[in-house]
Amino acid sequence: MHHLIREAFRGDDGMTTAEYAIGTLAAAALATALYVVLSGDIVSQLLEDLVKSAFSVGT
Repeated sequence: MHHLIREAFRGDDGMTTAEYAIGTLAAAALATALYVVLSGDIVSQLLEDLVKSAFSVGT
């Protein structure tokens, strides 16, 4: 019985390596997209305005 199970999964050699490669590429693409969005002028201005308004609440 064990040999039948082993035979069923014999063709999956290297599958985890491919999955790790796809996961790494997806993570790098997400990081790049976040960097582009967060380093843009609009987001930078929104964050600056948020910080300024937070410090000017008591005045």
